[in-house]
Amino acid sequence: MRTHYCAQVGTAALGEIVTVCGWVDRRRDHGGVIFLDMRDRSGIVQVVADPERFPVAGDLRSEFVLQVTGEVTQRPEESLNPKLKTGNIEIKVRELTVLNPSKTPPFAIADESEVDEKLRLKYRYLDLRRAQLRENIALRHRIVKVIRRYLEDVLDFLEIETPVLTKSTPEGARDYLVPSRVNPGEWYALPQSPQLFKQILMVAGFDRYYQIARCFRDEDLRADRQPEFTQLDMELSFVDQEQVIKLNEGLVRKIFQEVKGLDVPFEFPRLTYREAMDRYGSDKPDTRFGMELIDASQVFTGTGFKVFASVLQAGGVVKALAVLGGDERISNVRIKPGGDLFNLVAQFGAKGLAFIRVRGTVGNLQLDTIGALKDSLTDDQMAQLIEITAAKPGDLLLFGAGPCDVVNEYLGRLRLHLGAELGLIDPNQNNLLWVTDFPMFELNPEEGRLVALHHPFTAPNPADLDKLPTPEKAGSLTPQDKVKALEARALAYDLVWNGVELGGGSIRIHQREVQEKVFTAIGFTTELARQQFGFLLEAFEYGAPPHGGIAFGLDRMVMLFAQADSIREVIAFPKTQKAQDLMCDAPSTVSPRQLKELYVRSTHDLKP
Repeated sequence: MRTHYCAQVGTAALGEIVTVCGWVDRRRDHGGVIFLDMRDRSGIVQVVADPERFPVAGDLRSEFVLQVTGEVTQRPEESLNPKLKTGNIEIKVRELTVLNPSKTPPFAIADESEVDEKLRLKYRYLDLRRAQLRENIALRHRIVKVIRRYLEDVLDFLEIETPVLTKSTPEGARDYLVPSRVNPGEWYALPQSPQLFKQILMVAGFDRYYQIARCFRDEDLRADRQPEFTQLDMELSFVDQEQVIKLNEGLVRKIFQEVKGLDVPFEFPRLTYREAMDRYGSDKPDTRFGMELIDASQVFTGTGFKVFASVLQAGGVVKALAVLGGDERISNVRIKPGGDLFNLVAQFGAKGLAFIRVRGTVGNLQLDTIGALKDSLTDDQMAQLIEITAAKPGDLLLFGAGPCDVVNEYLGRLRLHLGAELGLIDPNQNNLLWVTDFPMFELNPEEGRLVALHHPFTAPNPADLDKLPTPEKAGSLTPQDKVKALEARALAYDLVWNGVELGGGSIRIHQREVQEKVFTAIGFTTELARQQFGFLLEAFEYGAPPHGGIAFGLDRMVMLFAQADSIREVIAFPKTQKAQDLMCDAPSTVSPRQLKELYVRSTHDLKP
């Protein structure tokens, strides 16, 4: 029905007769001539129609679907449009066919004005016609294309699909469950990741696997989460951590070159988990600006300031955040109870924020504060603070005190908030870094048990293997066992881009006895481990090779490349914050007959 896409018609086609198809983006009636901007997925071209020859042109409205045949001509000098790819030409109509009229859309498609997101999602097929969203989806395609070509053609990976109907496991987020009609009373789960299957593929000898994998998690949503999402999943055999990292640096570098036209370093900086938490208060630090967390505990050892003294005696820390030029820009009201900065840190466990204002001159600094902290500061402590914070006149020192992890959390949040507010973050800078040496486990305070920080198939650092409990202790770990296990490091690594986790991976366990130790640490009995993961444990006994891999959140990656605020802006048909599809009204109720066939009964409407 067409010879060209709209935006493919250029000066090379001058004098030719072409046929284009698309939607009316805008219509302008100049009396003796009608101008139409026609749009398809490639972009826009201007069409010129004589209303006397084509009276139907006078009835056209936005979003009518047309087929136009005409001669490509040069635009007059005064009407050139450098903003359009086709801004030097126009098509003079010889034939015009209305393929389908359109109702007036519920929102304008030709401009990028703000529209309520619920309305956009309800009419997503119209929203997808808008330029920005159309470009985001095309960008997603280009990124996936680069990934496929690089992994397959350069690195010899095989793309292998893994099951979508699989087995529910007790770890991680909630599963989406699917009842089985042919196995009454039994259930499938939709995969949260292809983790176990890709490890089994390594046991099977496929060596280099990847997949653009659909994954599902029944969890509360936010800007960068969806109930169904896509990840670039890969696994390799006979590799160590260094080889996996190097390979993925090459992949990410290729994506930046092809998509953004930028060269990134051949080697990305690295931080250990402990360094990242101590310096930035985050395991995904944004290193585009300084203002790092400074441990001031030594300065206040033996202090007369009771708040700090009690924290240090209990084994906690005192940390400082030096805010460049913050003296004039941040008032006391914002820091004290009820202020916005106080409220921010209080959400993450802070009892308050102590502060000191740095005044005077470069050669004669004075530390100004109020209350008990002011009275407790000695000249030596002031000198130490000035030295470790590199304080200058006009700076503001903010202090957090308490358990180390809590202080890191809320000062890290405060650092990011002030970095954005004070304009310290360059949006055009691209800082990529690896965070390594994560802990194997963390303590679930509600259940009092250990849980895997990444997942329970992550290999421990060989130097820390003796910190894991043996299977004989399954179900009866002592507090000392847990403390010891919490010291174990994992062979895990995350790639961070400008403070956002782009992907995470690890070297995997490939020996049954090691896997059983990890299951014991997270509270599995021998029977539960066999029931849930017996097939994996058995597979390890048939010559499982050393292996490791990584998974990138594809939606998040595209969001960052598109500089969008939410992954909903780079997914064709996303869900709302309540996991609803407003366009097709899902989820929805089903008939009693369907439930009966699945041996399921809904208790939603039953009275308690």
